[in-house]
Amino acid sequence: MDIWESLTRPFLILAPMEGVTDVIFRQVVARAGRPDLFFTEFTNVSSYASEKGRANALERLEIAPSDSPIIAQIWGKNPEHFAETVKALETLGFSGVDLNFGCPDKNVNRAGGGAAMIKTPELAVECLKNARENTDLPVSVKTRLGWGDPQEYQGWLTTILREHPAALTVHLRTKKEMSKVPAHYELISEIVKMRNEISPETKLVVNGDIRDKTHALELYEKYPEVDGFMIGRGVFANPYCFTDYMPTREDLMGLLNFHLDLYEEYSKKHRVSYEPLKHFYKIYINNFPGASDIRARLMETHSVEEARAVLSNLC
Repeated sequence: MDIWESLTRPFLILAPMEGVTDVIFRQVVARAGRPDLFFTEFTNVSSYASEKGRANALERLEIAPSDSPIIAQIWGKNPEHFAETVKALETLGFSGVDLNFGCPDKNVNRAGGGAAMIKTPELAVECLKNARENTDLPVSVKTRLGWGDPQEYQGWLTTILREHPAALTVHLRTKKEMSKVPAHYELISEIVKMRNEISPETKLVVNGDIRDKTHALELYEKYPEVDGFMIGRGVFANPYCFTDYMPTREDLMGLLNFHLDLYEEYSKKHRVSYEPLKHFYKIYINNFPGASDIRARLMETHSVEEARAVLSNLC
């Protein structure tokens, strides 16, 4: 069955975030309380199509048993590379493929991918068609309202919906807005109307400033024709954001130790840097006396062993 058709509305998704939602952190979120659907970090189709880059691409696409169901997110600008990559994804255990037409990263955009696709709609359509024609997996799209003006959604989203993707996730900001302004919730009703008129079978997911499950349900009550909600930065405020549970300090410390265990296990198989792990400490060490000092000490560590030594002094 098409994964998008099997989900019960309103479904919740962990947003794909570069350097965050890797195979390690997804297992952490799954332990806290998994969303209905995971996405991978995005993978460059040109890397997969290259003999030199394929090993790295496959490493980024590694999944754990607790990830399922999971969507593989890919990006690029070469239609043939999209075709080649989606064929391989069918054999790797994914439930679908998502095309990233919204990443605002300058390097990605300079390469013509991510949000740069908004400025080349004909190429975006070609990439989408090539992906869909070369896989039996459902193909979805994640994008933004536009490049600079939020009203660009009228032309841009119309172009994508005319291709009838299995699902369309809209980050309710433009590329230039990044996350500097509030998400444009005022446009949800118009986007729903557009979806209903052009491609009613496409599942509509909204993304941007959604804090947690409670917030998503509040939005669903206001916009009941939205199918799903994607949570990104909310997971940093509360890794249990997909549940109704409010974690204790002990819960968060236990989750942090689980995260460290997974990192150590993963590092035995792959060469990984310790530095990116530091970005996660603020998720677990906060909102209690002395938390900022402990985080500062953790940021000075250079290994999991040193981090555990700092944490061992906590009561």
